[in-house]
Amino acid sequence: MKYLALILSIFLFVSCDEAKSPASHSEVPAEKQSTTIIEDTIPPQPDNAEAQTLLGDYLFTPTEFSELALTHYEKAKQQYKNQPENADSLIWHGRRTAYLGKFKAAIQIYTEGIAKHPADARFYRHRGHRYISTRQYEKAIEDFEKAVNLIEGQEDKVEPDGLPNAQNIPLTTLHSNIWYHLGLAYYLTNKLEKALEAFQNRAVTQKYDDNIVSGAHWQYMILRRLGRVKEAKESISEITKEMEIIENISYHQMCLFYKGLIAESDLTNDQLSSSASDVLTYGLLNWYMYDQQDNETAFKMMQDLYQNGNPYSFAYLASEADWARLGWVDEAE
Repeated sequence: MKYLALILSIFLFVSCDEAKSPASHSEVPAEKQSTTIIEDTIPPQPDNAEAQTLLGDYLFTPTEFSELALTHYEKAKQQYKNQPENADSLIWHGRRTAYLGKFKAAIQIYTEGIAKHPADARFYRHRGHRYISTRQYEKAIEDFEKAVNLIEGQEDKVEPDGLPNAQNIPLTTLHSNIWYHLGLAYYLTNKLEKALEAFQNRAVTQKYDDNIVSGAHWQYMILRRLGRVKEAKESISEITKEMEIIENISYHQMCLFYKGLIAESDLTNDQLSSSASDVLTYGLLNWYMYDQQDNETAFKMMQDLYQNGNPYSFAYLASEADWARLGWVDEAE
């Protein structure tokens, strides 16, 4: 590859909070079983494309959905028609629309919700999420920062899941989701200090073991990128094998791996969703970079993730942003 010498000589995780954002302005729910793929051979079709990756590929709306997803969508759509001014109706219409991969339409619904309910932080939280899905990271940051201002001094509330987990326990709250997604948006634009502050917010890590491991995973990677190894180790000090994990198995595995409690061969993709598998791949390629100084292996894993991962998973987005930041766009063409 003509740029291989570049990646071997440039450590992609150098901190630069003032670095330019990528050039292009919980994860896809399990009920959305059809996977949107990167179309390399189809000419640009802006009307049909939901997003363009930072490496130039177009992502299109899926054409097949599970019966359950369609049923939920139709119900939410009808509820909205019956109560178009109701905030909950708008929220769920937007969420169910996004679960079908129709992110641009969902953004429009949330924008309508903001016009009707400008003080409701939920609309900024959900629109910000879909700005992330469509690689509009600066817009996402604006929405999440607005949401942070709106929730200041407000009581936190559990945020219901679109598709309940096996134990039917919602694991996140409105405040935690705002801070978590804001941390991600900062991370994707290489604003590492701000990302660390967001992920360290107690709303992200305070309640369930699932929250602890997901927050710790991002904190560890950020601190290692910043060269703060001692703090990185402290960020995962509470992680143990005995933790009760309901959803975030891959985050838990990566934290255990960072601590040396399990080997790389113990990291498994078996029975994990594509988004969860992406977490393992991205966590490992980071580790090969900053721990093993093995940039070549790390980049091969990055390529594999870009070709085979879920293009809307947070790990995929992070890897894509890293690649684009290196100036490797030509390699994806």
